[in-house]
Amino acid sequence: MEEFVIEGGIPLKGEVTPAGNKNAALPLLAACLLTDETVVLRNVPQIRDVQAMRRLIENLGARIEDLDASTWKINAPQVTASHLDPELCRRIRASILIAGPVVARTGSLLLPPPGGDVIGRRRLDTHILALRALGVNVVYDRIFDFQANELRGADILMDEASVTATENAVMAAVLAKGDTSIRNAASEPHVQELCHFLNQLGAQIEGIGSNTLRIKGVTRLHGGEFTIGPDLLEVVSYIGAAVVTHGEIRIKNAGVQYLEMINQVFNRLGVHWNVEGEDILVPSDQSLVVQFDLDGALPEIKTNVWPAFPTDLTSIAITVATQASGSVLFHDWMFSGRMYFTDKLVGMGARIILCDPYRCLVQGPTQLYSEKLESPDIRAGMALLLAALAAKGTSKIRNVVQIERGYEKVDEKLRSLGAKIERATE
Repeated sequence: MEEFVIEGGIPLKGEVTPAGNKNAALPLLAACLLTDETVVLRNVPQIRDVQAMRRLIENLGARIEDLDASTWKINAPQVTASHLDPELCRRIRASILIAGPVVARTGSLLLPPPGGDVIGRRRLDTHILALRALGVNVVYDRIFDFQANELRGADILMDEASVTATENAVMAAVLAKGDTSIRNAASEPHVQELCHFLNQLGAQIEGIGSNTLRIKGVTRLHGGEFTIGPDLLEVVSYIGAAVVTHGEIRIKNAGVQYLEMINQVFNRLGVHWNVEGEDILVPSDQSLVVQFDLDGALPEIKTNVWPAFPTDLTSIAITVATQASGSVLFHDWMFSGRMYFTDKLVGMGARIILCDPYRCLVQGPTQLYSEKLESPDIRAGMALLLAALAAKGTSKIRNVVQIERGYEKVDEKLRSLGAKIERATE
């Protein structure tokens, strides 16, 4: 097993460019199964989850050619809904995303249960309800059996604004007969990217960026090219890394149009950055003082669906808060296991009270000290890496595979910013 060895306390300096958005790349790859013509995807992130999705769609008949390190040429002239490797499906939560396009293309699919991060119960009911509304018969007995003679447009009211369920419903609906409306749809940037991509291939989707999507079904999609946007979670992770090390970095092509609410939340922790065109400059002169509410009450940072503060940034924000003066309550109601990594920060010297599985109280600032750590999931793993960069002494983080599921060449990028981080084998 590989591990990172990090010497903390070194301010980061320099420039970094984020990879393509992981959460956009995964549904875009699945959507390539909707057409028998060639698709070229650019700015594909070279991370483990994307490689796993590549293997999944290749197993279904897609042929993929690497035009360069981040550009893939994809062609699926025939899709064979054969039995998929259960272990491969368990590696990523996004394996569920092949359900919509494969059923739309072939009418059937046997799909082992998806896996992914262990951050609490992650229900699939919303996917099933949406696909059933479009005419898919779904039976589950240790494996999902999807069957459909014909997909028909429908008026779908999602029982929760699930990102992946919205994506699955959209991919199925674009080839359904008739019109579909999806209400209470997720509207995250990666959902928007998927819709724009499908429209480039000939789909007819309206309401992109809103919570109501209207889709006119078409008989087929053609090929095309698409460039994946920057990964906002990676952008904010490097913002956090600069802040906790008192460094100064420039993040190139940072997707600044999507960072408004994230900026508001980080402002409450005393963090600011400057926007220069498409770049973000994180200065070293951060106040790092928690802003109380207008009545002097303790501030609460609460996750919610887009455009509110995203759940995937909770772990990063908690680590930043350990270095800010004041107290702040974090509340992530979405996942019951998101907060459990905080015991590792406490072991490094942070003052954190875990109130319940969904809430924790952070009081800062505290000096963090080096520790031997293990990455429990993608986002918590990156948060611990930030803590190690800020800590006094040399830390080790095991199970770096978890971090690399979502972050491209993270050790190389940090070294380019001056961090002392090495990869070792236990």
